Amino acid sequence: MLVPILGSLNTERVLIFIQARKDGYARDIARFFETNLYGIQKQLDKLEAGGVLASRLVGRTRLYTFNPRYPFLKELQTLLSKALTFYPPEVQENLLMNRRRPRRKGKPQ
Repeated sequence: MLVPILGSLNTERVLIFIQARKDGYARDIARFFETNLYGIQKQLDKLEAGGVLASRLVGRTRLYTFNPRYPFLKELQTLLSKALTFYPPEVQENLLMNRRRPRRKGKPQ
């Protein structure tokens, strides 16, 4: 949807993922969209070099978030939020459901 503006599908995927979950790492993004890890890594590097994203190491994993100092951050997040509303409902739900810890044993589904 934003490919004509952003220039590539992987750029859109990275930005939408980080907008929905607030942060992310390359393998998680690639798994979610079932795409090539290398393409996602290249876009993350490009966006970080451009100042759109910032990263930090958490253990051995490089975690990416939006750079709060990026001058057009508010406008970019508004655009991404609007674009997210046009995704299919099941994709929206999967993006916004951010389970990172296992469920307690015996807890009802």
